[in-house]
Amino acid sequence: MSATDWNSVADIYKEGIATGVATFETTVPAFESWDKAHMTYCRFVAESSNIILGWVALSPVSSRCVYGGVAEVSVYISKASRGKGIGKLLLKHLIDASEQEGIWTLQSGVFPTNHASIKIHEAVGFRMIGSRERVGKLNGLWIDNVLFERRSRLVGVD
Repeated sequence: MSATDWNSVADIYKEGIATGVATFETTVPAFESWDKAHMTYCRFVAESSNIILGWVALSPVSSRCVYGGVAEVSVYISKASRGKGIGKLLLKHLIDASEQEGIWTLQSGVFPTNHASIKIHEAVGFRMIGSRERVGKLNGLWIDNVLFERRSRLVGVD
């Protein structure tokens, strides 16, 4: 993913926001804000015929050095491309790339009603580790979050 991809990435993010099951965010941030909140590596897009179909990126979970190998996953697929295996493809690529960057744990918080996201996370080796009840509000309603984790078998295993 590059800065020149931002318009397509932002459009896909906006489609995810519109579902009401993908994020607590209600507006797409400016690229500069999004860029600061995400790691500079492990940002990928899936594209076909120069059309971006989906994207994936990592955010640090903490600024404390002891959590330097732990990152939170964001994965979004365009409305027209959902259900075609793009999310699974992006997550698999992200896992490989994150391990090359020394990431030992990937985390994801998923709305319990986002069945597609839960399915692809489980398909690539994430496991549910718990849930947070009423952790945030979206449009005035309390929403739970299901927590998923994938621990590397290659990095941080000593």
